[in-house]
Amino acid sequence: MAGHKLDLIDRRILAELQADGRMTNVELSRRVGISAPPCLRRVRTLEEMGLIKGYHADVNARDLGFEVQVFAMVSLKSQAEADLSKFEDQARAWPLVRECHMLNGEIDFILKCVAPDLSSFQSFLTEALTAAENVASVKTSLVIRNAKDTPGVPFAVLEERLAQA
Repeated sequence: MAGHKLDLIDRRILAELQADGRMTNVELSRRVGISAPPCLRRVRTLEEMGLIKGYHADVNARDLGFEVQVFAMVSLKSQAEADLSKFEDQARAWPLVRECHMLNGEIDFILKCVAPDLSSFQSFLTEALTAAENVASVKTSLVIRNAKDTPGVPFAVLEERLAQA
């Protein structure tokens, strides 16, 4: 939806909701400088346009018992569109796979996987991922620590670019 023309208020709404999706419409309208009814209409329009895809709690995986995070780099035997789509469907169905990105270059997909422990991930790796049809190879990297995990997009960068234009 990159072609949408958003004004400064729309971009501020998106930035504020990205930072705190739980705030009330009254608080949001105060932060962006408009009254509550038009603010709510704008939010609903942004949702209908697909620019707001949902609202989620940012849970602490480790404190909930998910100790293992792994990036799996997957190469397929065939890159025909039907085979790529079939792999994406499989990745969506695997609960341990939290993100799936198709790449260009040496590997076809990178998967972000989260598991309670190493043996759970190992079972997934050997019984599901490497055993999946069309998978040629899988290379994994275990996350040791996370220095940054910022969801969303950097609105400040967009505002700087627009100010320069």
